[in-house]
Amino acid sequence: MAFFMRALHQQLEQLHEKQSDQFNKKFTVYRGQGISQDDFQQLSHIKGGLLSFNNFLSTSTERHVAIGFLKESLRKSEQNVGVLFIMTIEPEKITRKNIPFASIEEYSAVKTENEILFSMHTVFRVQDLKQTTMNNRPFWEVQLTLTDDNDEQLANLTATMNKEIDGSRWYRMGQLLLRIGQFDKAEELYTALLEQTSNNSDKAGIYNQLGEVKYHQEQDTEAIAFYEISLEIQRKTLPEDHSSLSPIYSNIALAYNGMGDYSKALEFYEKSHKIQEKALPPNHPDLATSYNNIGLVYNNMGDYSKALQFYEKDLEITKKALPQNHPSLAASYNNIGQVYANMGDYSKALKFYEKSHQIFEEALPPNHPSLATSYNNIGLVYNNMGDYSKALEFYEKSDRIKEKALPPNHPDLAVSYNNIGGVYANMGDYSKALEYFKKTQKILVESLPANHSNLAYPYNWFGKVYRSMKDYPKALENFEKCLSIREKTLPENHPDRATTYSNIGDVHRLMGKYEKALEFHRKALNIQENVQCNPLQCATTYINLGETYRKMKDYSTALTYFQRGLEIREKKLPKKHPDLAVVYHNLSKLYLSSRQYNLSMKNIQQAIEIAQEKLSSTHPHFIEYKKTFEKNRKKM
Repeated sequence: MAFFMRALHQQLEQLHEKQSDQFNKKFTVYRGQGISQDDFQQLSHIKGGLLSFNNFLSTSTERHVAIGFLKESLRKSEQNVGVLFIMTIEPEKITRKNIPFASIEEYSAVKTENEILFSMHTVFRVQDLKQTTMNNRPFWEVQLTLTDDNDEQLANLTATMNKEIDGSRWYRMGQLLLRIGQFDKAEELYTALLEQTSNNSDKAGIYNQLGEVKYHQEQDTEAIAFYEISLEIQRKTLPEDHSSLSPIYSNIALAYNGMGDYSKALEFYEKSHKIQEKALPPNHPDLATSYNNIGLVYNNMGDYSKALQFYEKDLEITKKALPQNHPSLAASYNNIGQVYANMGDYSKALKFYEKSHQIFEEALPPNHPSLATSYNNIGLVYNNMGDYSKALEFYEKSDRIKEKALPPNHPDLAVSYNNIGGVYANMGDYSKALEYFKKTQKILVESLPANHSNLAYPYNWFGKVYRSMKDYPKALENFEKCLSIREKTLPENHPDRATTYSNIGDVHRLMGKYEKALEFHRKALNIQENVQCNPLQCATTYINLGETYRKMKDYSTALTYFQRGLEIREKKLPKKHPDLAVVYHNLSKLYLSSRQYNLSMKNIQQAIEIAQEKLSSTHPHFIEYKKTFEKNRKKM
């Protein structure tokens, strides 16, 4: 096969030379094809960037011919995204001879196609993407121009890739397979290379790459095992602070983070960071990435002050290293906004989300997926504030972009439908909420493998909606389906399993099955108290336990658990966070039940004070707090 490709390339070079007079003016060629949703998602992100075709590229000077191929491709697969590449070639700007093209009309089986064939690895610049329709089915026109040796970005990219994809030909092939998502083939190649080498340094590199393969296949435990073999080999010959160890530590941390084992993730990110701090100047972009990674783990753990500290260090370096309108700077602002949102400081969250959004608006086309994410984040803040009409407005802006830019069953659309469903659930419009959650489920079932953990999320939401509708048997049924998936796909001590146990316990409480409720809440605590995860999740379980004991009229035990939950929330959250109001309301109901009316009034007033500042007047929690206040007032 290699000989055939080399021969074909050489024939194209000869034809290109022979036809040089024929291609002395600017001309346009077309190629119609269907591409996968993931490939299109990547393509939509690189407007202004470079696109390489890794095989021989067949095109036509006739648009209708390319349209014919496009129609056929879409007919064969409803899942593909239709793309018509419109390629502008300016021969006078082309100085290189190693990427030839030629007319092969006289050799073609179909003479009327006017075929122009380009050699492998032809690189184009993506000028524009525009959606249009054909027989009521949308497709995309993508405007490309052929690059040449004078293209500075291409020269820099080539140099960078030569550095990043290093090693011998077969090692480089493995890294390339990883980059293009061919994980099974990459695994086969690395396994074969491992059997053939006796060099320990090569073995360490191959084990590390096998770890990457397993990570991308979502097999985190296996990934860590390979990374640790690589690390063990390297540490036999290298000092503990050698820069080669840093990326391995970072890879191990990433896998632990995916498993929800945040204490382990933090341990290995800090090892990586310690090496980088010694090896790199203080404003190096790799240090910014390292600070960002550590911030992400602290955010996942619910230690928001620590997360903010590291995200701000990342931002400080990123602002110095990048232009003011660079999308990576927008990502840094976005991360800080997310932490403030988690802390319940919604005005600051909006401030940083809007900074991020402003950069995206300046740097990206109006239908870019990153803008959709930005609208989504702003919508999330309004949702947490209880301003559901505003939340819906921004979620729908996000959704409109995604529906135009993405295929109808893309996973990002599932996220969008899920968020809109969540708003309708909060507004009490449960039929609308279920409609959107069912859309979410349909996409996830179509786009994810049968053993993917994300398939649990729709059942989790169905459970919450049916619980709010007081249809407790259906709520329980869906939470149990959620648990079944998570027990099969997540580690035994994963925080999401604990959350599901707690949800099931809560439904049992509402059904009056208090012993069952206690059983599941204790299962949740068994994970949350013994694994370093987000303590705020543990606080929620304490509060659920407190509410269960309150219903059992065991007021002293109920008080103990409410105070434990309150202590964590007061330590981790700002003084006026809405989640604190929830606990004050629970305490008020407890004191009301035990006829301690002064303490009950004190707590409900604290809840109402927070709600007045943080929630809209129509928020369900605010309405409930006012009802409890009235009950207290009548008793006093």
